[in-house]
Amino acid sequence: MSEDARVQGRPKLLTIIGVLIAVVIAAGLALQIAIWRNGPAVLDAVDRITGGARGAVLAERVSYGPSDKQYLSVYAPKEPVAEPLPVIVFVHGGSWNKGDPENYGFIGRAFVPEGFVVVLAAYRLHPEAVYPAMIEDTAAAIAWTQANIAKHGGDRSRIIISGHSAGAYNVAMTALEARWLAEAGGSAERIAGVVGLAGPYDFYPFDSDSTRASFGHVPQGEVTQPVTHVRDDAPPKLLVHGEADTLVKPRNSRELAKRLEDAGAKVKTLYLKDADHNEPLLALASPWRRNSEVFNAFVEFARGAHASVPVQDELR
Repeated sequence: MSEDARVQGRPKLLTIIGVLIAVVIAAGLALQIAIWRNGPAVLDAVDRITGGARGAVLAERVSYGPSDKQYLSVYAPKEPVAEPLPVIVFVHGGSWNKGDPENYGFIGRAFVPEGFVVVLAAYRLHPEAVYPAMIEDTAAAIAWTQANIAKHGGDRSRIIISGHSAGAYNVAMTALEARWLAEAGGSAERIAGVVGLAGPYDFYPFDSDSTRASFGHVPQGEVTQPVTHVRDDAPPKLLVHGEADTLVKPRNSRELAKRLEDAGAKVKTLYLKDADHNEPLLALASPWRRNSEVFNAFVEFARGAHASVPVQDELR
């Protein structure tokens, strides 16, 4: 090719490169907008495309109350299992005013292949409900799991409860303030462990629209805080938080961990350098979980967890 032809071809090449860059930027912006509008739904779609079903199936959907938000979905292995499997109950985030387990199928596809049965729990949201409805509903979902998960191959003595953001608050409160599970017909003593991802555990006084909307009516706001209900016999906990989280600051996990340690309770922590509020959740979806410190720590903790109180056959 002559030098003149090369010179004449450069503008076309630059135009093509410019178009490709513009397409990539536009696609990136579209993805960011989609994540902003409904991040879990985007994660779920990406996970399904890049990872597939991985042998996990939706085994049952159960309503545990009259509201359409009071339901749970059970994910289990497609093939029968020889021995009962540990169970992960996962509660979604969303500032107690949004979120739906329908968008969290990637949690089931993440953990079922690792040898777990997974329960995704919904709960009533603002403005339909305020504190303590989110805890009552979380407790009801856990109590249902304690009583019924054996029919899906789950081990009732190895139920780990987990959540992201607002969901992490729900499970922390349910595990620490034992009366909620007792009132729901379950038992906090039979929780094998708790995994909190970017959870708010110490946010009183209420200084955001979402916390004021869901908790502002409580005369003594301290009673709504997980750090207020720390006890030495609390179920073991793994608290994961991004150091760059500006929505729920990492001091929430640090303060809860400190109080648990001071009380003599078991707690592990994992702080992620430069990670924001959503990265602990992102780490559980394909393709990000392939080399995920969060996913590996979660699985290791959950596999080693076992309730200190034996589960009796008569539990209902």
